[in-house]
Amino acid sequence: MNTSSGDSLGGSSPSPPPPETVVTLPPGGDLEILQEPQPQQPYDDDDYSGEMREYSGEFREYTGSFEGPEKTLEVMFRRINSSDDDNSSQSSDSSGEFNRVGLRTLARRDLDRICARARCTILSCVSNRYLDAYVLSESSLFVYPYMVVLKTCGTTTLLRCVAVLIEIGRKIGLEIDWVGYNRKNFSFPGDQMFPHGSFHQEMEYLYSHRSLCDRLDGNGYTLGPVTSDHWFVFVADHTKRYAEDNDTDRVLNIMMFDIDETVAMKFYYDQYEARIGPDETEEEATKRISMEQTKSAGIDQLVPGACIDPRAFEPCGYSMNAILFRSYSTMHITPEEGSSYASFETNQKLTNYTPLISNVVRAFRPKRFVMTLMADEGGLVQMGSNPLFEGNSSKSKIAVSFNKTKPGVQATYKRSNLASIQVEEDVCCMMGNWVLDEDPGSVSVEEAENQRPRGLSVANLF
Repeated sequence: MNTSSGDSLGGSSPSPPPPETVVTLPPGGDLEILQEPQPQQPYDDDDYSGEMREYSGEFREYTGSFEGPEKTLEVMFRRINSSDDDNSSQSSDSSGEFNRVGLRTLARRDLDRICARARCTILSCVSNRYLDAYVLSESSLFVYPYMVVLKTCGTTTLLRCVAVLIEIGRKIGLEIDWVGYNRKNFSFPGDQMFPHGSFHQEMEYLYSHRSLCDRLDGNGYTLGPVTSDHWFVFVADHTKRYAEDNDTDRVLNIMMFDIDETVAMKFYYDQYEARIGPDETEEEATKRISMEQTKSAGIDQLVPGACIDPRAFEPCGYSMNAILFRSYSTMHITPEEGSSYASFETNQKLTNYTPLISNVVRAFRPKRFVMTLMADEGGLVQMGSNPLFEGNSSKSKIAVSFNKTKPGVQATYKRSNLASIQVEEDVCCMMGNWVLDEDPGSVSVEEAENQRPRGLSVANLF
């Protein structure tokens, strides 16, 4: 087992860390480390006005590969005037409408401005009494009364929406209280736009906003081996969370690579009938195909009882948000050969994540996956023992039965390395890499086409 403690890269005056690297393994088998090329600089001066200027022609042409792993920005707010307590509850009124407070009162045009800065658009939305979940053209947006979680993939410019969040928050009497940003190392770093050329560049960009908000003064960390999959984390934590509103004291993310080809094919649009009858509109066909992909891959069984909002993309790709009470789950899939990827993230407060992890892995049958867990100390206490993130690698294997006809034969994923660190006051970050064990006792992923995943019951919610 290769266990690494997180290395601090930031502070009020961070020293430049080594440039982010791209690791490739040529046919000869020798390890080659290449310095990551820097992306082109922005076409405007980014004066934090929140305006979305035109970017003429800088969108890169599609090359057949796609940067699946998401960038994630989580921002918590507090009321500027603490005496302005909200008397409105998060219940529904007599008409069935939700009594929205805080960030949930933002107009659609404000949310569009936020997304535009990140280079994505809102496609659909589902809501309950606790949160609003938006499927985006490039991943997902979740809005709570005092928290925003924004996930974007591809070559989006996620951090460029920070200034807009500060501005819009102040408009409704809120100020930033806590900021977290994280991402896995890029597979295609040369495609990224400013300010995502390297983790150091991203931190410098965040620090440049301190004139607008002094609570952006945080620290950056790297977890995992720099010559393989690793995880970048930035946290600026200057307060305690609102326990009644920001119900996110642990977030689990499973990032799967080289998913099974038979599973990947389920997320190509042309695998489904384009129109059923002359009266079906294009929008109706998209909704139908989205749900067909959801059921075909067994994704609906991973989130039982939740309100699901799936979206199929042409020519391929898939996104899904699911909300259940205060929690969200989200999936994003890029099935392209050579860069296939699927992610599952949730902030459900489970005391045991092992069944959920096994079911997600069974559904997609990847060759390898990266798993991260971000939690506060209270969340770790509620979870109790966590065998996946403790002990030696032999005790942290994940055995998955892919084939119903051979229930005694399992595929085994073994943990290749582990990293963990406590950041700021009470935020704990854990990251591990798992690879498929190709020993003779494991069944190959090609033998497991007919296995359906089983989800968690609502009773497992903490």
